[in-house]
Amino acid sequence: MDRYIARELTFPFLFGVGAFSSIGISVGALFELIRQVTNAGLSINLALQIFVLKLPEFVVLAFPMSTLLATMMTYSRLSSDSELIALRGCGVSVRRIIAPAVVLSLFVTGLTFTFNELITPAANYRASVTLEAALNSERPPFQERNILYQEFQPAADDASAQELKRLFYARRFDGETMYGLTILDFSQEGLGQVVSADSATWDFGKNTWDFYDGTIYAVSPDGSFRHIVKFDNQQLQIPRVPLDLASRTKKDTEMNIAEATRHLETVVRKGGDERTIRTWETRILQKYALPFVCVVFGLVGASLGVRPQRTSRATSFGLSVVIIFGYYLFSFICNAMGEVGFFSPFLAAWLPTIIGVGVGLSLMQKASR
Repeated sequence: MDRYIARELTFPFLFGVGAFSSIGISVGALFELIRQVTNAGLSINLALQIFVLKLPEFVVLAFPMSTLLATMMTYSRLSSDSELIALRGCGVSVRRIIAPAVVLSLFVTGLTFTFNELITPAANYRASVTLEAALNSERPPFQERNILYQEFQPAADDASAQELKRLFYARRFDGETMYGLTILDFSQEGLGQVVSADSATWDFGKNTWDFYDGTIYAVSPDGSFRHIVKFDNQQLQIPRVPLDLASRTKKDTEMNIAEATRHLETVVRKGGDERTIRTWETRILQKYALPFVCVVFGLVGASLGVRPQRTSRATSFGLSVVIIFGYYLFSFICNAMGEVGFFSPFLAAWLPTIIGVGVGLSLMQKASR
């Protein structure tokens, strides 16, 4: 029985991966590549390379949706052909009949996690680098201009609120030295100090910034300058986060969990911006939660499919699309709630999965009666 149901699940699953991946990559990448070929002179060979590199991103998004489609179509077909009635007449419970779908869901969950960690981020980064090189706008291994870093601290009148502590700006960066720097210090009440310098480098041995050819302006509470100090070289105790920020050029979709966590700890947390911290915490937790959507869809699809009914494949496909849209809409709302602080990052990432598993188990219990 397990082998038979597994064979029946395989073809709809592969069909779903092909269908959903094709739709996703057509909307998300293919049309843009065609535009680059026609307008920017991108060669066909490079366009094909980038297309192949973008495939994993959309294939991994298709895995959960294909799991739902496969379980719903397979069990609906078994139900409409009275094969489920025959199995139950032999004493096989609904839970036992659904077991192959759960095993498939767990397998696809592991496959999704592997893609998200080992394949998709590296492929996305390589696709971006290849496209930028082809368009003569290759991304350097660091941010070259307009490095802006904002450091926050608890507000003096409300510890739960945030206010600006320090503003760091550098006009240009060559990978080692920053040029045209301006630092505004708000650590005390109001603007207390302004530092302007021609250049600055990070001293890895002393963990300080070395500023060169600059001026320090001490600002009075009334806005006037108390004194002005010019210097040839001055060491300042400022976090190295601007250097880390300028040195990192990967987007969050080009990072695995380890890279995203390192970015959170070395850059985002030191900035002190609570909303940005919550956003990154939520994104990292979503990298853990996303693969388990396969379990949710496997349970829901199998539980709906085993109900006594006569449903066509087209109807199963349409119902799958409705469930997928509803689930991801709810996930988007939870993500937004997490970013504004209404939900904790854990709840924002895991609540759709937890509720989905609950709904799936409830539907399975109802079908077993």
